[in-house]
Amino acid sequence: MQRLQKALRCDSFPLSSSFFSSCFISSVNICCRNGSRKYPPHLVEVEAIQHKTTQIFHKVYFPDDSDEAFEVESSTKAKDFCHNISGRLMLKSSEGFSLFVKITDKVISVPDGDFFFDFVRHLTDWIRKARHVKDGGAAMVPSLTYQVFFMKKLWTNTVPGKDSMADSIFHYYQELPKYLRGYHKCSREEAHQLAALIYRVKFEEDNSHFQNTSKILKDLVPQDQIRLQSPDEWKRSIMTLFIKQSGKTCEDAKLSFLKIIYKWPTFGSAFFEVKQTTDPNYPETLLIAINKHGVSLIDQKTKDILTTHPFTKISNWSSGNTYFHITIGNLVRGSKLLCETSLGYKMDDLLTSYISQMLTTMTKQRTSRGNK
Repeated sequence: MQRLQKALRCDSFPLSSSFFSSCFISSVNICCRNGSRKYPPHLVEVEAIQHKTTQIFHKVYFPDDSDEAFEVESSTKAKDFCHNISGRLMLKSSEGFSLFVKITDKVISVPDGDFFFDFVRHLTDWIRKARHVKDGGAAMVPSLTYQVFFMKKLWTNTVPGKDSMADSIFHYYQELPKYLRGYHKCSREEAHQLAALIYRVKFEEDNSHFQNTSKILKDLVPQDQIRLQSPDEWKRSIMTLFIKQSGKTCEDAKLSFLKIIYKWPTFGSAFFEVKQTTDPNYPETLLIAINKHGVSLIDQKTKDILTTHPFTKISNWSSGNTYFHITIGNLVRGSKLLCETSLGYKMDDLLTSYISQMLTTMTKQRTSRGNK
């Protein structure tokens, strides 16, 4: 290292300017400490060097529609990035959170151990090549822009009230859209109560918006329940509960909402609408929920859980552009479910992450027992 530093300071060396030589030495030190990158620099890194700076600030988006800029270095790994974000937001832990890159029509989770810019470079190159092949290589593929999101991915140890900042910024806003799409099974009474809480989060103590109940119902009530009552009936029920909840703050309402849906077996699920024809006992169109309990198959019309396969019973799975396959039990006598979906890559990644987390926890428990 001393010889390298001496060579870099030599006037005849092509990178002898103080800026480039210090950057080079710093990069070598970091490689020795963190390991080397697998891919060439991303365009963002190249532009930073061209402007004689190593500081790169990256905007990160959150589920509550807020965003913040974070400094990202060439040596930053996804796990470190997550830790920096959770620290800035004063979250109690970064456990279960992940970075997601949105590019074209895909939203892909960044593996914890990957260098952030390596992942983005690899992803953009892969999509660019896929487009080039699809277009027959005739047209010039434009540069790809992307956005970075930070969200809760694994909900294994998520308990409402345990981390108020996580509840306020992430848990509420990630669970709300799934609830409004009608993915959960809930009673009419629960729907009334939750609608009043959602209204309070949106408008606080302002009750003037009840005059346009028919226009805002889709933002308060699951889409499959809206027609079960007239707008006036919904208005009366929601307004009565809203008045009873008087004095609750916006944050109180978010926590109350989460505490209600936390009781449901589908809390913290990622939902996927799929088609299957392999098992005649199930409907052709299924709703699959992946959560801390395993993989649940749900009747899309009734929202009844038909069965739940715990992670310990899942022996194999695979995915492609149009499918997701899963094997329950051993490979010889196990049953298979073949699903048609364009989100197979998401299901594959989520299942892999949950099972990896489960195996890590089991290993830690064995080690802990062995040390006693």
